[in-house]
Order: sequence, then structure tokens, then C-alpha cells
Amino acid sequence: MINSLSDLDTLIAQGTALVFIETLEDSRILQHVRVLAHERQTPLFTWNAAGALTCSTPLDHPPQTKGIQEALAYVKSDIHSGLVVVLDPQPHLKDPAVLRLLIDLAQDTQGTSRTVILVGDHLQLPDHLRRVGKYFTPPFPDSELIREIYYEEVYRWLWEDRGRKFMKPGEMEDKLVRHLAGLNEEDVRRLMAESIRDDGSLTLIDLKRILNFKRENSGKDGLIEFGIETQGLDLVGGLNHLKKWLELRRATFTGELTDQAIDPPKGLLLLGVQGAGKSLAAKAVAGSWHVPLMRLDFGNLYSKWLGESEHNLKEALRQAEAMAPCVLWIDEIEKSVTNGSGEADGGVSRRILGSLLTWMNERHAKVFLVATANDVTQLPPELLRKGRFDEIFFVDLPSQPVRRDIFAIHLGKRNLDPRFFDLNKLARASEGFSGSEIEQVVIDGMYRALGAHENPGTDHMLKELSVTKPLSVVMHEKVESLRAWAYGRTVPAD
Repeated sequence: MINSLSDLDTLIAQGTALVFIETLEDSRILQHVRVLAHERQTPLFTWNAAGALTCSTPLDHPPQTKGIQEALAYVKSDIHSGLVVVLDPQPHLKDPAVLRLLIDLAQDTQGTSRTVILVGDHLQLPDHLRRVGKYFTPPFPDSELIREIYYEEVYRWLWEDRGRKFMKPGEMEDKLVRHLAGLNEEDVRRLMAESIRDDGSLTLIDLKRILNFKRENSGKDGLIEFGIETQGLDLVGGLNHLKKWLELRRATFTGELTDQAIDPPKGLLLLGVQGAGKSLAAKAVAGSWHVPLMRLDFGNLYSKWLGESEHNLKEALRQAEAMAPCVLWIDEIEKSVTNGSGEADGGVSRRILGSLLTWMNERHAKVFLVATANDVTQLPPELLRKGRFDEIFFVDLPSQPVRRDIFAIHLGKRNLDPRFFDLNKLARASEGFSGSEIEQVVIDGMYRALGAHENPGTDHMLKELSVTKPLSVVMHEKVESLRAWAYGRTVPAD
């Protein structure tokens, strides 16, 4: 069996006195440490809120402790070697006496070979405690481990009844492995067992079960929004260069192309005029690639408590990774990560930016990041540096042929046959209009026809165009400035 917790073994072997583990798999961690203690022939002590401090081996004078403070005091005074696991310590980490004991345990390494491990699903650690210990985050199983779990569960199911037969899944096996990426080991094993045991085969029903599990267990705390976009890029007018770029990378990202050692795409930045279709394109990527869409709203991350905002970002990104492969969409990113000192908010914005950049560089899960921005001057230079995004596309106002297509799309979406409209005339009359403005013209034109008790027609749309001032006119200087900046610096999306 592949040891996905080998880095934890290394921390303990190095003599780390205090380790923090943030995980929902406390039983898996405890079982692993129990085996490790047996191999090292060292005692294992455990404490949880439901009971006193216990030891894996009989003691001449067992500890008579109940609360965590008594347990840690006993560890400090009487346990000089061994492993100590403290489960669910979070409610006690605001107690000054508990914090003092933990810091003392971390710094009292003279003549001891003792490691204290704090395990919980949401560890909010004060800075002075975080500095004296080491964080360990259990990695999600990679494809090799997931496949090994799959074989184990198949053999276990067959062993229970020698007369059973298991249908070879073919390419469904690879799809199942891809869909289970981003889940912890306990969930992978349970879902794999359910998929095998329900009918002795792997089917699309099993894939849907896994996807539903991911959806139900992601974004419960409101940090991230989950959705599935069924609309593909074929219903987005224009953006031909962007569409070709995405199509070239689709098979690599989804895992359909596995015979080439090529890195999967990481993400792109869509810069452009408001209403030109950036957000629509971002959402359509998920629909075109048939993967879940996650939306990250930075407004949900910020908290008045020190360190909580950074923790919220970390948790939101973990939830996105749990849905991999998926598209993570950050809309109007310049409003969330500004090009300033960040001192007005105590440096929270800068720390948030630092955490995001670190994740962008180091992530291994297939999370395709699509960020949109209207004002490039508000973006920090380090976010625009080559390598942060695979590409930066500029989404300009639609050309006349694209405006014609956009009119046809929005008319068709409202059960109006585009063949009965003069699309060429509408496209010529809508010079300077964005895609969202054209959509609103169609809506207002339908209301105009309703008010006149007439069927919607070209004249109703033309009338709306004549009384509407598009953003390119109202904010002419700003739009032209953005275009001038993008020229030569970005790739045209159309």
C-alpha cells in the first residue's frame, strides 16, 4: 500500500516536538500514528474531549487526568518519549494556560524524544503558537493510490463471495479515477466500495454519485459557490481565438489525453470591456469541458478576526480542489486583490494575495482558474507576471459579424426566430454595443412590442438601439484607455 502520510513520518523522525494536522480524517491519522508507534516501539498517548489521557501500553502509574490542561501538564512533566495525539483541540486554543503548555512542550526538547500532534478539522492557531510547530496537511490520494484502492475494493468484494463476477469497466475505470481526485482517502475508499458493490460494475450512475457527493460536501460554509454549467462555448458569440485555445487544451485537462507528458493547463485571465462576455465565457468553459464550475467570491472570505480571512481562502481553495477536475471562476478579481499597499486593512489584502499566488504556483489538483477583470490598473504586477496564468486574453467589443451572431443567439433564447429579423441591419446599428447591452436591447424591444400589442420585430429593436447610449460612448475615454493598454500586451480573444 502506498504511504501517503510518509511526510508525517519524516516530521516525527526529525524530532519535531509539535505538529498541527488540519483534517477530517482523524481516525485515519490516529490509526497511522498507532502503527508508527508500534513500529518504533514507543508508547502512544491519546486525548479527546470525551475521555482522559490514555496510553497504548500499560503503565505502572496511569495518568489521572480529565481536561486538556491536566493532560498536557502530565505530558510535560511525565512523558519524555513517545507520541501524543490530541484530538479536536480547537475549543481550548483560546485558553492562555493551554497555549502556554503547548508552547512549552514545543520548546522543551532537551533530553526528550516526544512529539505532540494536534488533530482537528479547523485549527485556528495564534501566531505565537504557529511559529513553534510544524503544519502537516494530509495530501489527497493521487491517481496511483486511487487505482490501488480500486483494486483492493474489487478483490475484497470478490473474496467475500467466490461466486461473484466483476465486469471489466474498460475506460470507465479511468473516468472513475479522475472523478475521485480531490477527495480524501476515506471518502475515496467508501465511494469506490459503493460503486463496486451496488451491481458489480462501474457505470455512469457511479460517476453521478461521486459528483453529487462532491457537490453536497463543497461550499457548505458559503465560502465558495458550486454549480454545473450546461451551456457550452458554442452559445457564446465571437471569441474565436479563445475557443480554439481552450479546445486545444480540453483533452489534456479532462484526462482524455494521457499518452503525452504535457502539463495540464492552469488557467487564464480575461481582461476587457464591461459586458463584452468575459463572465459568460468563464462559465461556458466549464460547460464546454463538462466539468463542475466553482465561483470564488472574495467578499465571503474577509473576517474581522486575525488570520481568519487567510484561513477562509485556504479552505475555499481546498474545497475547489476537492471538486477537481473543475473550473474555478473569480469574477472582477481587481476588486478582490488590489494594486495597493494593503495597509488600510492591516495587511490582510496583501496576505490574501500572497496565499493566492502561492496556491497558483504550487497546486497539483486539476483546478482551471478563470479570472475576469475590467480595470487592469488595479491589478498587482505579481499577478500578471508570466506563469501565473497560461494566457491573458483581451475581450473587446464585438465586431459587426459577431454582433449579428449575438442578436441571433438572444432572439433564439426567447423563442423568437432570427430569420424573421434583419440581423445585418441590427448589427450595423449596434456599433459600440457590448454583448450584454445587445441582450438588453432584445429584452426592451420585446417590451416595446408588447406595449404596442405587436409581434416583436426589427423595428422594435432598432428603436431601442436609437435611444440607448452604450458604455463605449458614456465611458469613451476609459474604454479607449483600456484598449490602448491591451494592444500588444494581451492576446485578442476574437
